[in-house]
Amino acid sequence: MMRIGFVGLGNMGGPMAANLAKAGHRVMGYDTVATMPTGVTPAVSAAAAAAEAEVVITMLPNGTILRAVAEELIPAMAKGAVLCDCSTVDVESARAVAAEAAAAGLGALDAPVSGGVGGATAGTLTFMVGGAEDAFAKVQPLFAVMGQKAVHCGPSGAGQSAKICNNMILGVTMIATCEAFALADKLGLDRQKMFDVVSTSSGSSWSMNAYCPAPGVGPKSPADNGYRPGFAAELMLKDLRLSQQAAEAVDADTPMGAVAAALYARFVEEEDGRGRDFSAMLPRFEARHRS
Repeated sequence: MMRIGFVGLGNMGGPMAANLAKAGHRVMGYDTVATMPTGVTPAVSAAAAAAEAEVVITMLPNGTILRAVAEELIPAMAKGAVLCDCSTVDVESARAVAAEAAAAGLGALDAPVSGGVGGATAGTLTFMVGGAEDAFAKVQPLFAVMGQKAVHCGPSGAGQSAKICNNMILGVTMIATCEAFALADKLGLDRQKMFDVVSTSSGSSWSMNAYCPAPGVGPKSPADNGYRPGFAAELMLKDLRLSQQAAEAVDADTPMGAVAAALYARFVEEEDGRGRDFSAMLPRFEARHRS
């Protein structure tokens, strides 16, 4: 069993920390506002949570906050410990924090996750991990508690790169799926028949098959719960903006990613998307006419 520091105990970090504690690990947690999960011992500060830890896990809103928290954590950590950031942040911030950790004699991993709050609670997350092999090996038993799969993607920044690319695909395919359902409705095609064809044909995707945006069709999804978020539209917007930031940095042409980012920006910032699941694009398209 390991001594773990966990900083950031919100909707994702809370259940992840609780699962580690339930598995028998000693978890010291810190968050400025969130309630302490069952089994997690509260610390008075982020540094206090990290002081005796073999692994420190962070789950934070963005790269700016990660950098600030890392400045507090790194001096408090024992040499040889590993700083494992599970936030979704920009690649530059992930690499900068990893470099600071290495200079202090620490291991560092960027390990963003896929699976949402449901996956965090159930312990079925997928981790996309960047960093050194030895640090990955040390944290692997913890990934096995918190998730169902951890893929070592390469050096520092590779985990964030994989997450950004994955979620750009997700954002684009969800928009296409919602557009297709809205078109099918106006063509008079039954939604269930639409699902039965597409889910087993060339148009199939995770957005259609596992997270269908049409209520009452396919496996249960947020669409069946009034589009209360499993993955909020504003988080999708954040990830799509990260994808475009990364694309600009390396001069990559991502026109579909750019359009998806613009559509989610409109949905979240000008319409009623904030606080709704990212699949709530379907009622948005249903209510609109061809422009």
